[in-house]
Amino acid sequence: MNKAHGVTLEFDTDLNDLAKGKALRDGLSVALQIGATLWVANDETVSLERLTPLPDDGAGACRYGQHKQFQLGDYLALPVPPGDDPEELDEADIEGLAFDAGYLWLVGSHSLKRKKPKLKEGYGKASKQLAKIGRDGNRYLLARIPILEEAGGCRLEERITRHGKDLYAARLGGNAFGDELTEALQDDEHLGPFLAIPGKDNGFDIEGLAVVDGRIFLGLRGPVLRGWAVVLELAVDDDPGSSTLSLKAIGPNKRRYRKHFLQLGGLGIRDLCVQGADLLILAGPTLDLDGPVNVFRWPGGCAPDDEVMVPSSVLQPVLDVPFGEGNDHAEGITLYVPETGQKPSLLVVYDAVAECRKVELSAVLADIFQLP
Repeated sequence: MNKAHGVTLEFDTDLNDLAKGKALRDGLSVALQIGATLWVANDETVSLERLTPLPDDGAGACRYGQHKQFQLGDYLALPVPPGDDPEELDEADIEGLAFDAGYLWLVGSHSLKRKKPKLKEGYGKASKQLAKIGRDGNRYLLARIPILEEAGGCRLEERITRHGKDLYAARLGGNAFGDELTEALQDDEHLGPFLAIPGKDNGFDIEGLAVVDGRIFLGLRGPVLRGWAVVLELAVDDDPGSSTLSLKAIGPNKRRYRKHFLQLGGLGIRDLCVQGADLLILAGPTLDLDGPVNVFRWPGGCAPDDEVMVPSSVLQPVLDVPFGEGNDHAEGITLYVPETGQKPSLLVVYDAVAECRKVELSAVLADIFQLP
């Protein structure tokens, strides 16, 4: 295994505590480096978190802090706008971040969820709880927000002008029950039947995002079909000044998506990131299991000529990612370049972090792996 080095992510103490006794740092689902800034999110919020490098503390430790929070509702018309009660927060379940042509892109899981049974309440109540399936409307989110790059970092803006072109925040058309993507997939022979199945039951569940020259790649945690994971490829049309995006026809028979199948040994896709012309794939269990967790390289994955099936012989193993027992589930990866001229590494953030990763009052340790 490639040796991991730690990086400390320091969050504002007042922003670290979420509703229902949970903490922001305990469940990071995505990471993205843009210039000097590091963007992360907790999948139980409707916000993005920006961190910037902190000065060397003399011990050579790599640290990010100066935490600033950006509420998605300040830039996008969310399917379910946040209410006044944080206990009733309709989470966006943000599972992918990407940067392309001046935009920060984000995607929600688009998945249903099954209620956790409370065993102490006895078989009758627990079994009824296990039968309950719900949806959070803000999970149906595929959107982009302009990034204003400035000295020492960058920030989100609702609208900016870049190289004489207006960039503006927009999301794929939809509502609290679905969006144009789920509508397009309803009759799909592979994915349609899984839209009604909760994500952690091998149902439809987006957990990876990469955007290259306007082409959008979505990695699915589920379904995994006889050992084959799925990457969806999309392209969008937008009207100048509109806050709504629409899918272009790019697939066979004027379909609004293309499907690619990857043989990941039965694992689903937990995140994607771009390295040159390749896609790096964080792969892990589609069901509620701890591991295994691996990173693969899909050579040329950023520009497939057509819909493809990619056998395991084509995918290149990159590294194994450690996991715990009931904790330390790798959720997000980003190509990480600490300083100009240095070789890129892979930064990994974790959900359900182990106690040993929690440092100080509101900081957490992520991992950096040297890429071979």
